[in-house]
Amino acid sequence: MNQIVLVEPVIPPNTGNIARTCVATNSKLHLVEPLGFSITDKAVKRAGLDYWFDTDLQIWPDLDHCLRSFGDLPVFYVTTKAKQYYTELKYPDNSVFFFGKEDKGLPEDLLFTHLDQCIRIPMSENKRSLNLANSVSIVLYEALRQQSFPGLV
Repeated sequence: MNQIVLVEPVIPPNTGNIARTCVATNSKLHLVEPLGFSITDKAVKRAGLDYWFDTDLQIWPDLDHCLRSFGDLPVFYVTTKAKQYYTELKYPDNSVFFFGKEDKGLPEDLLFTHLDQCIRIPMSENKRSLNLANSVSIVLYEALRQQSFPGLV
């Protein structure tokens, strides 16, 4: 099972859409507090539709607790600051993908500590970023493709 980690997300519809994607792909969703909304927010539920209650969800009080929980699992950090494209790495089963806050990304000290695990999605020069829900889908489906879409039909 692949795992998606959203660090301090602030836009409820993004999180709802990502939850829906996680349910559809048998992936686990982790949310790292503080959140910019309540998970009971109507916008989260609306975007997640009836999938919201089927989400395999873990909420963490902070990034340190979350990071320690993954042990030896392969971890990747998605950031516009990475040099390597997301298509250049191999993603084994049970990969963990970290995505940062919509307006700030992942903490720079975390990225600098794990440069070889940082990946990016190519886009036009001088553009800030893609939508978070779209970014999760792009990277997650590449991992699933490499893994031969386990458990999906």
